[in-house]
Amino acid sequence: MELSLQAAEAMVHRAVAEAGTRFGRPVCVAVCDQYGFLLAFNRMDGAPVRCIQISMCKAHTAARMGMDTSAFAARLQRENLSPGAFCDDKLTEMPGGATLKEGARVIGGVGISGLAPAEDQVIAELLAGMER
Repeated sequence: MELSLQAAEAMVHRAVAEAGTRFGRPVCVAVCDQYGFLLAFNRMDGAPVRCIQISMCKAHTAARMGMDTSAFAARLQRENLSPGAFCDDKLTEMPGGATLKEGARVIGGVGISGLAPAEDQVIAELLAGMER
């Protein structure tokens, strides 16, 4: 099963609602397909411009690497690697990216940016657990 545009847009709306009610601050939200290409995006009013690209890179990383960005960071540290070792300039180890799966199969990635990294990760993991 592929991640639908409707499901991706629902995730964006849920992330915006969570950021507003849970943290009271604006975020950027990106949802990518299994190949790391953007399906849906939102920049809340007042979210820093730098967070646009950061959220997209977090979603891209989760989808391409098949793991949350926090797990990717742990792998980089464990194996003494840099993101550049993977020859993909869109990879990031910043927390806030989560893999979207259907069973064991990666169907996409979500990236949140604008809050503290741990807060970004909370919202990303919440979205990864949503029904698709």
